[in-house]
Amino acid sequence: MASSENQSSGAGLAGVSAIVAALILGAAVVYGSSLVSESVRETAERLEGMRVAMTEMKDAMGSAAPVRQAAAPKRRGPDPAKVYEIKLNGAPVRGPEDAKITIVEFSDFQCPFCGRVSPTLDEVMKEYGDDVRIAFKNLPLAFHAKAPAAHAAAMAAGRQGKFWEMHDKIFENQKEMSPEKYDEWAQELGLDVAKFKKDAASAEVKKEIEADKQQAASLGVTGTPSFFVNGRFMSGAQPFSAFKAAIQRELNKKS
Repeated sequence: MASSENQSSGAGLAGVSAIVAALILGAAVVYGSSLVSESVRETAERLEGMRVAMTEMKDAMGSAAPVRQAAAPKRRGPDPAKVYEIKLNGAPVRGPEDAKITIVEFSDFQCPFCGRVSPTLDEVMKEYGDDVRIAFKNLPLAFHAKAPAAHAAAMAAGRQGKFWEMHDKIFENQKEMSPEKYDEWAQELGLDVAKFKKDAASAEVKKEIEADKQQAASLGVTGTPSFFVNGRFMSGAQPFSAFKAAIQRELNKKS
């Protein structure tokens, strides 16, 4: 009997111990959870405080920083307010050497705008006579496949004194541009066609055209037609009134 009672008593004590252990473990978990919860809340509060402080600092720096001006757009092409020295270097010229006004034209024979302005330049010459001379500079643009041969043809004709005649033929017939047509027009103009063809294909003529292109690049000229009226830049196929205004300004300086 004593043995049975001892066993029962031992089992009771073990059960009580297990309950106590469970209670202690539960309390520890609750207490630990409480600590974790407190830690999370404290961390969140600290982060929010830092965020507010950084926002205030950023606002303060922003209000104190100088306002930056927007960058001015970069100019494309020559400066119209500047006077450029344009060397003619043997360029085809019409008009007297001592003319008061020199207009240098950078042109592309395949450019429709160059063709459009050609009659305007004729009008300028008619209006101002010996007061104006016009010099032609070659600027065949890369995307005009027919332009190089046309420029070579005009320069070759110039070697027989017929540059401006070939110049006019090409601009009057831009839709018919081809080496065969240049030969035909050379014959119509009374040129030695064999010499004309040889000159058009020569390295010398190509060199002259390339020199004009390099000169245009050095001046910042990228489009056609481009003009320099006594060294002052004027862009595009301008009407007669624009040329008249530019020429009159230069003439007034000389009076």
